[in-house]
Amino acid sequence: MQRLYDFIRRHPTGVDTFWAVILFGFSCLQIAAAAHDPKQAGWGIQAGVAVGMAVAVALRRRVPERMLLLVIAMGLAQLVLNVQPQVQDFAMLVAVYTVASAGRRWASRVALLASLCAAPLAHLRWLQTGGASSPPEKAFFVVIMTVPFVLAWVLGDSMRTRKAYFAELEERATRLEREREAQAKVAVAAERARIARELHDVVAHNVSVMVVQADGAAYVMDSSPEQAKTALETISMTGRQALAEMRRLLGVLRTGEHQEAGEYVPQPDVQQIEDLVETVRAAGLTVDFKVEGTPRPLPSGVELTAYRIVQEALTNTRKHGGPDAGASVRLVYFDDGLGLLVEDDGRGAAHEMYEDGGADGQGHGLIGMRERIGMVGGTLDAGPRPGGGFRISALLPLKPAH
Repeated sequence: MQRLYDFIRRHPTGVDTFWAVILFGFSCLQIAAAAHDPKQAGWGIQAGVAVGMAVAVALRRRVPERMLLLVIAMGLAQLVLNVQPQVQDFAMLVAVYTVASAGRRWASRVALLASLCAAPLAHLRWLQTGGASSPPEKAFFVVIMTVPFVLAWVLGDSMRTRKAYFAELEERATRLEREREAQAKVAVAAERARIARELHDVVAHNVSVMVVQADGAAYVMDSSPEQAKTALETISMTGRQALAEMRRLLGVLRTGEHQEAGEYVPQPDVQQIEDLVETVRAAGLTVDFKVEGTPRPLPSGVELTAYRIVQEALTNTRKHGGPDAGASVRLVYFDDGLGLLVEDDGRGAAHEMYEDGGADGQGHGLIGMRERIGMVGGTLDAGPRPGGGFRISALLPLKPAH
């Protein structure tokens, strides 16, 4: 059935031609039945009018305005040549509907005017001879004959309005989709630019000092070992300072939080995830926390990324899971990576939360999560669970991304 429907949609002119042939066939039967009626025009004239009406039905969707004019011409020919209304005149209703639904506005107005004039003209041409009917009866007959034409026009115009409405909805949805994609790209670009800017401001000076001290140590290594030793100590101290600054930077780059003294919050690691879970539990969210595998030291970037993923996932559960939601957090140590699985049994997030990066209450929670995981070469899968709720699964490799 679906294949038939698809075929009909792909070949509208072929379908119209089929109905035109059916209409012409019935017209021929009626012409043959009335071949010896002296009140009718010749069969050749009637056949010509039937052909014109059939052509109008066959091509109504390809050139609706021209087919309307053809139908009007055939109607006038019937009046002039005394071809009384027959089955082929059904093409008039089809043409009026088509022009009202898909034709130009001027053609729609012409179709409405022709619809209002068709029945009175037919009455004046063929029904005036029977004087038995009273004027009210004649007026009632004209109104009854006009109703199908007006109804065809009203249905067509309603279809035009509906098509315009759905077209506007589709255009608006497309525009919103483009805007969402643009916002996601802007958020990613802004995050990358901020990381680069902050890293330059915090680390560049210390790295420059280390390069200068290393060059000096290499220059005096043989002639003055004490000066070389001092330079190496300076390099060691400056490197530690640079690492400390970077850790502080990464600790607040996404959240913007500060301590009361104005210093940056230290960088969290995997060991602090259990403290994070306890904090969330104290806030009223039931969380099941398990660690599988053998815990071991991880690269600092992986440690921070894992902590932020769990933090963002539990925050989303509190925001979108509902009052009775519960969550589970799994950390799995593999030989070559760290796996994270955070699930909840709440209502789950809206579709916009995970499509194309997603958005949290401030706009780009899962976008930032994907960006952070991408920086360490990991993968992220976020979306609704089959049984309800939301699921975030991540794999963070222990080797740096190339």
